[in-house]
Amino acid sequence: MEFADTERLKFSYITADEADFLWELDQDEEVMKHLNGGVKTTRDEIETVFLPRLAAYANPALGWGLWKVILKDTDEAIGWILVRPFGFFTSHPEADNIELGWRFKRAFWGKGFASEAARGIRDGLASTGITKFSAVTLPDNANSIAIMKKLGMTYSHSQFYEDSVFSEDVVVYSQEI
Repeated sequence: MEFADTERLKFSYITADEADFLWELDQDEEVMKHLNGGVKTTRDEIETVFLPRLAAYANPALGWGLWKVILKDTDEAIGWILVRPFGFFTSHPEADNIELGWRFKRAFWGKGFASEAARGIRDGLASTGITKFSAVTLPDNANSIAIMKKLGMTYSHSQFYEDSVFSEDVVVYSQEI
């Protein structure tokens, strides 16, 4: 699957060959604050945890995986959008509910790039018949919640989310289109 460019952005499917980009993005404590308390990801964690998890849900034909977000005017990679079935790593994954997530370099926060990218990916998936989208974050992550609201998602519920690398209370926002 390919996604159409947005006004300012284009997308590229991330593979294991892009470990350097994934590691670079995770080297800012502020970027990692609402993921693991601000701890930078090590190269070993990218190779032994992050990439195997990505491989578990990656399905390029369906658009599942990570999509690098690239500025059209400079070709600079500024972040990524996650696409996978909601709850993929739990005992109750929902193939008909697509989870969207995002991680961007801090220099590009507050400029509308995350919402523009997530909207472009969502709209591309919707054109294939997907009608339900969700996103999760920690309750105090006001910036991600603002992006969810800009996408038209509304608060669905709070839950304790646990898988092999994450164990926290989260809020879930969803949208049916």
